[in-house]
Amino acid sequence: MKKIYLALTFVAGALLSSCDMDLAPIGSLDSENAIESPSDLMKARNGIYEALRGMATGGYLFYSDIQMDQFMGLTINGNQNGIFAHGNIFSNNQDIEGIWAGCYSNIADANYLLGHAEKVIEKIEDASERLECERYVAETKFARAYYYYYLFDKFCESYSAEKGDVAVKGLPIVTVFNPTGDIATYPGRSTMNETLALINEDLKDAYTGLKAYEEGANYKIIPMSPYVNSNVVLALQARIALLTQDWTTAIEKANAVINSNVYTLADTDNYIDMWTEDTSDEIIFRPISTNTELGISSTGGAYIGSSDEMAYYVPTYAFSYEGYPGQEDENGDELEDVRFDAFFQLRTLVANGTGYMGFVFNKFPGNASLNSGTTNSLLNMGKPFRLSEIYLILAEASYETGDAETANKALNMIRKNRIVDYQDVTYSGVVLREQIREERSRELIGEGFRMSDLRRWGLGFKRDSSYPISNLADIFVVVDTQVEYIAGDHRYVWPIPNSEMENNPQLKGQQNPGY
Repeated sequence: MKKIYLALTFVAGALLSSCDMDLAPIGSLDSENAIESPSDLMKARNGIYEALRGMATGGYLFYSDIQMDQFMGLTINGNQNGIFAHGNIFSNNQDIEGIWAGCYSNIADANYLLGHAEKVIEKIEDASERLECERYVAETKFARAYYYYYLFDKFCESYSAEKGDVAVKGLPIVTVFNPTGDIATYPGRSTMNETLALINEDLKDAYTGLKAYEEGANYKIIPMSPYVNSNVVLALQARIALLTQDWTTAIEKANAVINSNVYTLADTDNYIDMWTEDTSDEIIFRPISTNTELGISSTGGAYIGSSDEMAYYVPTYAFSYEGYPGQEDENGDELEDVRFDAFFQLRTLVANGTGYMGFVFNKFPGNASLNSGTTNSLLNMGKPFRLSEIYLILAEASYETGDAETANKALNMIRKNRIVDYQDVTYSGVVLREQIREERSRELIGEGFRMSDLRRWGLGFKRDSSYPISNLADIFVVVDTQVEYIAGDHRYVWPIPNSEMENNPQLKGQQNPGY
């Protein structure tokens, strides 16, 4: 990883440059002696949060979703993100390289803090100050685990016990900050079990450290927490357990979050506020963003423009108008699913002077409080963990373990808070599985889960370009309408960037299949 490691020589200076999460980073410090006091450690911790905040928005979410089956490109999009939409996934893609490099840069920052924290903490005599600094270490362990999880999800094949110990299917593991030009020291790929062992150990340490802080400092966990807490760790553990099909652990961790009674699902009256104002008691973790301290990218800007007549990618008819059928009442009338109005907006889109009516994806419409002027910047705070995802994890894992009762309860809990006047329904067998999968698709659309879900479920897809309510299909990008993935398609896993393959001799012969 020559290109990346050499660039990391100066990372620590940027990491340590801000002492307040609400202020933009300024200045820099010498990386050799930058962390020598609790104050220095706190500054470094702020850099960790800046990275977590950045990973909760933008391309980290929409690249893989645009690649899948729920969205269609329009001819007026200037081919932005076209390679993902077209299914042309190659190892020289700069966006994929940027994701890889960004995660490993963040890992280097975490390694730097962890490598210097112990010598600072051992000198602290004040118990409360020591506890605070140990909290910073726990948060950083979580962050490193999160970065490796993201890379594992995007750059590694679907996990199975049979594949777990197969050579070079995991990630290159780096746990020490030691930038060097000596290519002989660059790591090759680990096994998947070795990668997961690092992730799980970091999360175990993070949970232990954060629980100790919460109990010792009498810290109250709240919804929309701007900081990582023990429940955030549990949420990531539940997500990873689902990813690796460890159903028992997924159930255990999901129940722990739900039974904490800290969070409440947004109901049909306030659901839309979660997306327009970024506020809801179901948000587990929401890194700080203000109009002076952003550190985030526009997620909505990948789909819509600031003008109501402009859109770049629209949801397919099957995943918008037809995708939220709600439930029929005793008179046969369809009940309202509040997500439909929250996520989709009917607009007239203009191309070459002609108007085309269609639904745009408006799940990330821009939070007015983040605008620096009067123009909608289409910026929303990242919400990387929400209670609804936890219920969906519980539903899927419970189904897979044969506990249909719990699976139905979790599914109905989501629906009664999304569909007006919803009445519980009990499903069984394959129908229950499909209902859970459909609900996951409805709730999490556009949040970066779709590629991982389809891969885990062993499904392929063919994009459905039909649009019966208007002539919008006339301006769909033709190549986008022809995209088809078979089950197990190699493109469900991103390639190791070509620059890495060329500059790290240990990666020779370790590229993902199909690239």
